[in-house]
Amino acid sequence: MIFSQVVAFSAILNLFCIATIASSSCQPNTWLNLTSLPSPRQEHTTVAIKDETIAVIGGITSNTFTTTDLMQLYDVASDTWRTGSPVPYRVNHPNAAVVGGEIYLLGGLIDGPGTSNGSINFVASGKCYKYIPTSDTWVQLEAMPSGTERGSAVIGVRGEMVYLAGGMSVLQNTYQDSLTTVTAFNTTSGKWQRLPPAAANIPHGRQHAVGSVLGDVFYVLGGRWFGQMNVRGTVFELNLKNQSAGWRTSLGHMLVPRGGLCGDVIGSTYYTFGGEGNPNSLSGVFNETEAFDVSTQRWTELMPMAVPRHGTHAAAIGNRVYIPGGGLQQDGKPVVTNGSVLFSNPSAHFDVYCVEI
Repeated sequence: MIFSQVVAFSAILNLFCIATIASSSCQPNTWLNLTSLPSPRQEHTTVAIKDETIAVIGGITSNTFTTTDLMQLYDVASDTWRTGSPVPYRVNHPNAAVVGGEIYLLGGLIDGPGTSNGSINFVASGKCYKYIPTSDTWVQLEAMPSGTERGSAVIGVRGEMVYLAGGMSVLQNTYQDSLTTVTAFNTTSGKWQRLPPAAANIPHGRQHAVGSVLGDVFYVLGGRWFGQMNVRGTVFELNLKNQSAGWRTSLGHMLVPRGGLCGDVIGSTYYTFGGEGNPNSLSGVFNETEAFDVSTQRWTELMPMAVPRHGTHAAAIGNRVYIPGGGLQQDGKPVVTNGSVLFSNPSAHFDVYCVEI
């Protein structure tokens, strides 16, 4: 009995030490490497569950643009990965949010009809599911309303509601669209809800943008309009308590406009990282880290990414922003790597940006 108590105490102490060591090594405005993803990924989504687990859902797992149904789960305390129950369908650019400790997967892009020359052809799916961590199971939900199916939307959560802004319905080698659509899913009723006409569209089409809800305001930051190089630095805002007033555009523009970026909120500040469409980089990827303080509406330049990437999502826990995987080069851009010409380069790299609070 005494021996088992000692073993149990030692296990608790080890977990405490892991957390303490990790915390002390996370200095403000620095990057810290974590255990790599089990396999390279990009064009996935990333969400945090109860500040204990980070889920990486769907995406593309190779430089041949292979869409996956893989879900991998990262345990924050132990810095280890495990594989969860597969997503019910293969999806890239998925839209996902966490409400009440459960993941809501609300559409995304799937493989379209194959082409003779192997070109990319991703089209929208409106399939929706809920993931229940306690049973490691997926439950089917009401599909996205016809005509609103899309991937790469900006997600915001307020109470029981999940809001989706912008996104894209098709992604091909030579064409991709950029939507203004804004929709909402009620996680209590399991139904999609209409927004007032003034709130039902953002001011301009955006995809591969970032954003979330802070307080009562839904923010959409950066992104792009159609092609990879058409990057934007705008910030759109919607007061969810006064949706009939519609969207407004902030006077604070990104210092370096970017699409394909990632980010998340800590306190009253939104932190943004990386992106693609950089004409001044051989890889076509941005390394910028920029912060937008919603209280002052000002942007600040911070420590650049140690490993610049695009096509990933970020999840904030405490004073850290976790960024798993992502692409090391702009998709479709020929880049010579280790003697080979690559047109995409998914990474398993996993790091965290440390924020001063």
